[in-house]
Amino acid sequence: MARAEATVEELVSMIERGRLRLPEMQRRYVWRSPRVRDLLDSLYRGYPSGAILLWETTEHVPLQDMAVSQQANPYQSTQLLLDGQQRLTSLSAVIRGEPVKVLGRQRPIDILFNLEHPDELSIVTEVDENADEEAGDAEDSSADELMQRLNKMAFVVSTRKLEALPQWVRVSEVFKTDSDREFLRKAGVTSLDDPRAERYAQRLARLRNVRRYVYRMDVLESGMSYNEVTEIFVRVNSLGAKLRSSDLALAQITAKWRNSLAEFMAFQQECAGQGFELEMGIHLKNLMAFATAQSRFLRVGSIDLITLQQAWKEAKEGMHFALNFVRSNLGISSPALLSSPFLLIVLGYFGHVRGYALTPNEAAQLRYWALLANAKGRFSRGSSETILDQDLATLKNKGGATELIDRLRLQFGRLDIAPEELEGRNSRSALFKTMFLAFHQAGAKDWRSHLRIALDHHGSQHQLQFHHIFPKAVLRAAGYSSRDADDIANLSFISGKTNRQISDKTPAEYFPAYLDSAGESAMDAQCIPTTGDLLGTHAYPEFLRVRRRQIADRLNAYIGALPAA
Repeated sequence: MARAEATVEELVSMIERGRLRLPEMQRRYVWRSPRVRDLLDSLYRGYPSGAILLWETTEHVPLQDMAVSQQANPYQSTQLLLDGQQRLTSLSAVIRGEPVKVLGRQRPIDILFNLEHPDELSIVTEVDENADEEAGDAEDSSADELMQRLNKMAFVVSTRKLEALPQWVRVSEVFKTDSDREFLRKAGVTSLDDPRAERYAQRLARLRNVRRYVYRMDVLESGMSYNEVTEIFVRVNSLGAKLRSSDLALAQITAKWRNSLAEFMAFQQECAGQGFELEMGIHLKNLMAFATAQSRFLRVGSIDLITLQQAWKEAKEGMHFALNFVRSNLGISSPALLSSPFLLIVLGYFGHVRGYALTPNEAAQLRYWALLANAKGRFSRGSSETILDQDLATLKNKGGATELIDRLRLQFGRLDIAPEELEGRNSRSALFKTMFLAFHQAGAKDWRSHLRIALDHHGSQHQLQFHHIFPKAVLRAAGYSSRDADDIANLSFISGKTNRQISDKTPAEYFPAYLDSAGESAMDAQCIPTTGDLLGTHAYPEFLRVRRRQIADRLNAYIGALPAA
């Protein structure tokens, strides 16, 4: 193995010219903007950020497109990027000022640089993989507290509000020019005598020097086989758990089945086109279920090519059945309403072992099982893979919906939903998703526009939000905690415009206007009690108790009674 060095600028150029390519074994680009922000901060400060692993080969190796644009490779040999894709793709997008392409969609990476950042690092970074903005989970922070935090940072994910402030500049714009004039002008620096002029210029120069940050590169020998390189890739990425097990399994599968990634991605896109955008790991776990009747990736190395190909054909048919079933039989049109996508794997495997020929009673029982498993969060308790494997084993051993329902009874003790199950739950609960489904079935509408609640409304006025019936600010002033305020029984579904109009009014203040406009049925559709003595903050605990009972009754009516065996 040879060692070399290259600057960020040289590596970005190699990507753009097509000199550096991505092998099929690699996972797709998955970084969110906060990770890019933190990488830039590390490079800006000269911190270590890992090495790059390459393989230079003349062998014809299946490739995949990077998330940034590349020219055709004009070289006889190809340098393949085995470790460092997320970092180099991010840097290429930011330095070149172009978006990344993920699942066919262009996604900008827009990072702002703070000309007034403190000299010393003052915030310990906590990466939130699910956040796209700095303020994503700052609901309990005041605007002033949030701004104080952001002002201590050198880099933040862009927002319109921040971008309009004079000391924040777009990183990609800085890389496009060596002139500081426009950045200084925006910051209000009109003279070189201004003490900020030199400080800002030094910081801008330091930011541009990120392009000259040097990465160490480990280069594998060209004589190595694709299978051996795949093994190295798996071992390197297993250390430190940089990749998920599904990513490592994908590398092993593509080593056996060349060009299979294109098939997997095409089917992933097909499902997304039907409204179910699922992670590649779910499709691979579904493949394992059909290949081995269990979901874990530990056996992937022992599966031969013919078995893999046949299992993939069956897995696609199973997923088609599952998606059709949840849409048509359950009324679920989005994965956002599933407590776990593992539900789809069980449904697909059920259809497969039944030859996709179900009796009316079987279909009714399967519907009951699916709705109840979704509501109670079957795959969210304990080891989700273990529970999934139990269901797969039940079906493999000729069990059916009755046996699946028995497993639910064994897991939860009772098959109906009790009011006590809602206590202490919040919007992340599986029950919250079923609340939406039950309220939608009951005809729930926005209180202002009277549009029936739906996940796919367009326009900022009509997009669905969940609303705190007793606003958080009101409850906080009355001495209740955020946990109290976020209780599932304090949440309802209304449009963004209606939510903003209500603001921090108490129910006693805003209920009358909406009752006059929409009528009692609008509140009843979402199980909201309107009795006057329950609408004051002093009665909040009793309001929650009453509404929990009403919600539980509605959920049980929505799921229905257990069909006869």
